[in-house]
Amino acid sequence: MSTIAEFQIPASDMAMSSTLEAAPEATLELESSVSKTLPSLWVSGATCETIERAFAGDPTVESFELVASSDDRLLYDVDCERAQRRYDELLTSGGSLLEGRGVDGWWQFKMRFRSREDLVDTHERLEEQGVTVDLIRVTDVTTVSTANTRLTPEQHEALTAAFEKGYFKIPRQISMEELASELGISHQALSERLRRAYGTLVDAEVQPANEQSNS
Repeated sequence: MSTIAEFQIPASDMAMSSTLEAAPEATLELESSVSKTLPSLWVSGATCETIERAFAGDPTVESFELVASSDDRLLYDVDCERAQRRYDELLTSGGSLLEGRGVDGWWQFKMRFRSREDLVDTHERLEEQGVTVDLIRVTDVTTVSTANTRLTPEQHEALTAAFEKGYFKIPRQISMEELASELGISHQALSERLRRAYGTLVDAEVQPANEQSNS
């Protein structure tokens, strides 16, 4: 059963420590992606001039390019070999990145691991390399309360992963095959879990209404 871990790593052990120091008001967020390459960075809390000056002065940043902007955020493609290396290490044991944020000198992560053992392997490997890993919260999917739901733990896990990975968004951000791979199950097994979960949720919503109308 999968495990959700929330932890933080000092930017000095990760990457872009100089950027976060030069732009202390900035928050860097990894863009959601199903790819195994380093996602782009959304920047908030700093102007284009400030963050680009910070990137330019950061020895861990090889290059950067502004690719999109909105009223309050900037999206950059950033070439950072050290960040890429750390990112690959986080995924080595089958981890899946759900959230990643750089702020106040730290990189904060939320990750899904196929088992607690995979989390332990990742933690030990990073610490052996001298990386400080500060675990904040660890939650096994089986510990999620089912007092108010008839979903099985497997159905709950599948629905949660589908929601977090953008399976229900338009357009979809992950395919059924990719999601099944993330969970370590077959495409057919995932399809069956989701169909049964949909049926359970619809039954829970529709049946009480029908009972009331027939009473």
